[in-house]
Amino acid sequence: MNTPPSPPPSAPSRPESPQQSASGRAARRRASYPRGLHPALVPGLSVEDQNLRHGTDRTVLLVTAVLIAAFVAWGVLSTESLTAASGAALTWVTANTGWFFTLLSTAAVVFMLVVGFGRTGRIPLGMDDEKPEYSFFSWLSMLFAAGMGIGLMFYGASEPLSHFGAAVPGFAAEAGSEEMTVRALVQTAFHWGLNPWAMYAVVGAAIAYGAFRRGRAPLISRIFVPLLGKRRAEGGLGRLIDVFAIFATLFGTAASLGIGALQISHGLELVGGWGPFGNGAVIAIIAVLTAAFIVSAVSGVARGIRLLSNTNLVLAFALALFVFVAGPTVLILDLVPAVFSTYLLDYLQMTGRTAAWGEETAAFTGSWTVFYWAWWLSWSPFVGMFIAKISRGRTLRQFVTVVLVVPSSMCVLWFVVIGGTALHLQRTGTNLAAAGGQEAVLFGLLDALPLGAVTSVLAMVVIAIFFVTSADSAAIVMGTLSQRGDPEPNRGIVAFWGVCLGAIAIVMMLAGGDDALAGMQNLVTVSALPFAVVVAFLMVAFYKDLRSDPATIRSQFARSAVDKAVIHGIEEHGDDFALQVEHANGSRAAGETFDSHDPAVTDWYREADLQTEPQTDQTGTQQPAGRAADGTAEGSAEEPAGASSRG
Repeated sequence: MNTPPSPPPSAPSRPESPQQSASGRAARRRASYPRGLHPALVPGLSVEDQNLRHGTDRTVLLVTAVLIAAFVAWGVLSTESLTAASGAALTWVTANTGWFFTLLSTAAVVFMLVVGFGRTGRIPLGMDDEKPEYSFFSWLSMLFAAGMGIGLMFYGASEPLSHFGAAVPGFAAEAGSEEMTVRALVQTAFHWGLNPWAMYAVVGAAIAYGAFRRGRAPLISRIFVPLLGKRRAEGGLGRLIDVFAIFATLFGTAASLGIGALQISHGLELVGGWGPFGNGAVIAIIAVLTAAFIVSAVSGVARGIRLLSNTNLVLAFALALFVFVAGPTVLILDLVPAVFSTYLLDYLQMTGRTAAWGEETAAFTGSWTVFYWAWWLSWSPFVGMFIAKISRGRTLRQFVTVVLVVPSSMCVLWFVVIGGTALHLQRTGTNLAAAGGQEAVLFGLLDALPLGAVTSVLAMVVIAIFFVTSADSAAIVMGTLSQRGDPEPNRGIVAFWGVCLGAIAIVMMLAGGDDALAGMQNLVTVSALPFAVVVAFLMVAFYKDLRSDPATIRSQFARSAVDKAVIHGIEEHGDDFALQVEHANGSRAAGETFDSHDPAVTDWYREADLQTEPQTDQTGTQQPAGRAADGTAEGSAEEPAGASSRG
């Protein structure tokens, strides 16, 4: 009987090569990360790719609408009690929290300098290697536009003149003296320079980073995800934060609209010979301009609004150029270096000027400095969202350098030209201070120069256009906040916020009585306090986000790997060694102290939609999204980089 041949002996298993072993380890490690990506290699998340669900947030809208309706009803039905309450609230806020506004505005400057010029400065406001959406020149132009507004038209001549005529606490110069010309402009520059733009930059950078780097909705509440957690940030606490942001925007913008209407009314008195106008005429101006804005919002003429805004910038620049040429040109040129250098030298002194220096200083800072810090905080959601939108693709270092320098410098230059001319006229015999209140000072200045009637009409046109464009932009921002971050909110919602802006501006006028400006200042300062607390914690949340950014993690690995490799190389080879990436464990591993599986650094992209899925190379090994499939360093970086050296 024939027996079948026995099968050949099985071939002995071949041991894995070092390359296969390393590849297998990397694949197994990679599979344990969310979406197969080490947290240091996530290229970023784009908000457009996240399939976010927009739509009206009824809680935010209804709560805010009810509170606004109650406030408007209070102002209309019991104006005197609102005036008394706002005055008492202002006294309490300035006496007990003035220090907080001062510290917060200064902290914003320091925070942005640290973020921009520290280790986080290289982090992009977008995906890795994402190009800026706008050219550098266009970006500068839009930031220049962001720096213009009704406030510069109203206070351009009146604020320096106010400081010039009354001794500013802390300055040795006498009121009305030649030295006080520089000091008055320096104090004005302090109110309009670095601090406001640092506050705008904090909110703008945080929104841009969250939306274009982390893929979150562009809402103030979403900035707090690293501090509160996603559930709370999207829940009741997050909605409360957005309500505070809407309220701040409402009162801050409404104050600007109110002072714009005040200034237009006085312009009509001087140019047209009508009046004198009371609050009734000012309210009518607010109503007409609000109606014009609402019609533009409902009809959807967005391009027309943008064209109008750009045209207005040209008109404002032409007005400043005319004053520069027709006014004391040489004096203005002398004031430029004097004001800028003195502002920088005296910055800390002006920052430290608080109520601790006595009643006179407390009264001054309460009327001017604290009011301004509150006003800028109120504008920060509005301006911050605009800055965020145009700064996509810039690094934090670029963002901080340009956003702090360009608009603030432009504001200071405006005051040097307009304010310097006003002070020159006041010193040489033209009593602008008696022109009829702060709202009339600009027209008194223009009337003292050639073509006064023409330039006064031009100024009124510029103010009216600023009114419409500011209301349009602010209403869109509030629409975004109340529609879960929708960048193009419903037109009806935008129109609703426009009506609210007009109504709040009218109530502010009524609350001020004979001194409408004081009434607006009172309400702005008080209404900004809740959002000031939000901004303080916002900086903490934003910095926590930056600490876990992929670029930050890569920098930590790089410093650790290089330090350990250099020490190891010197110990083993003296001067003659080179660095090479290889697998290492224990104390030689670059990531020895870093937990790459910590939910704090992985949860944010765990369920997100990545723009680029992990790729597969020819050996079947997954490569990180956005990384080359054949790079040695890229392929082995999933493992802790070893502190290796070769002699």
